[in-house]
Amino acid sequence: MKSTADIYILGGSQTDFARNWAREGLGIYEMFSDSMREAVANAEIDPAQIEVGHVGNFVGELFAGQGLIGGFFGHVFPELAALPTSRHEAACASGSIAVMSAMRDIEAGHYDVACVVGLELMRNVDGKTGAEHLGSAAWQGQEATKAQCDYPWPFLFDRITREYDERHGINGDHLNQIAKINFANAKHNVRAQTRDWQFPEGAFTNDDDLNPVIEGCVRKQDCGQITDGAACVILASKAKAQEHATKLGISLADIPRIKGWGHHSAPLLLERKLEMSAGQPLLFPHASATISDAVNRAGFAQASDLDGLETHDCFSVTEYMAIDHSGLTAPGESWKAIEEGRITRDGDFPVNPSGGLIGLGHPVGATGVRMVLDCARQVTGRAGGYQLRNAENMITFNVGGSTTTCVSFVVGVGK
Repeated sequence: MKSTADIYILGGSQTDFARNWAREGLGIYEMFSDSMREAVANAEIDPAQIEVGHVGNFVGELFAGQGLIGGFFGHVFPELAALPTSRHEAACASGSIAVMSAMRDIEAGHYDVACVVGLELMRNVDGKTGAEHLGSAAWQGQEATKAQCDYPWPFLFDRITREYDERHGINGDHLNQIAKINFANAKHNVRAQTRDWQFPEGAFTNDDDLNPVIEGCVRKQDCGQITDGAACVILASKAKAQEHATKLGISLADIPRIKGWGHHSAPLLLERKLEMSAGQPLLFPHASATISDAVNRAGFAQASDLDGLETHDCFSVTEYMAIDHSGLTAPGESWKAIEEGRITRDGDFPVNPSGGLIGLGHPVGATGVRMVLDCARQVTGRAGGYQLRNAENMITFNVGGSTTTCVSFVVGVGK
């Protein structure tokens, strides 16, 4: 496995995921502009220092009627009117692919400073329409059809839950506990969509009134949120980061950086993936390989050598999968990490201290970028109310579709 040069994170931003931009009379451009301006200010750079722009966005054409989003850079800052830009789509992993593409630009020596914006406007339509738009990442006419279900993604992730049950057994109480932990974490995050939500006693049980079924065994609290939002990071080469550190009077080692990465894709159909892993302990070996690649490229032996995980929890079972696929437990034994309290903010391997997609929110194109930003904040002690103790190295795991695209980054400081 080839190692790569470290990519430094000079700064970034995340919009308030509780905002409903359409209700404010605002749209996808205003979201893009606000996020980029805040990131540039946070990084303490001049906009003209940005040499290339990358956008992560899944379905801007469907939700907002807007494509060619890379054209927004020059409107936010006129000095970027000739900026080379590109847009990247990998469903819920769109933001991570945009980050990776910016890294490749820097590693190749083409540019020294890149701006990555991930965003999605999603709350401007009703829930059923939104579910249909998001369903475009499944194979149309081949899976999760209208004849089979009302909500494509809950339907498909119910299938994953049932596959877990067939191979290992699974207890719905453990999935409820994941949701409960992530909603609780979100209360400490001032940018979380659900930070002010209140839940009645019994909301995290299989009570059909308090926690109704959406599809199969997937219940309301199992689901990530429909969210408006954007996140932005400013990435730089080592040489440029050293210049930046000198200007600010800080050490280069104090600037967070992407130390390792992993990226694997699989066939689009969920059933094909499950057929490929039939008889194996892990449902998605390529997902496990993605995490292992990031860990190994960063110079670590295993994920548990790191200080925590920001993972994809579009549904509670997705986080359940990330726990054993990361090697934190043996295959099928994610429940042990949950019961032992290992994944809480005070545990030995906190998962989603930000609140994750369930608690913080999931503006699809922004999520991969947001995860990188949250890890950068953790390792520099800037995560605010959800700050972990002594976090030096964190890892992300971002999924597009039914694990069709998997991306992982290790973000850290120091050696």
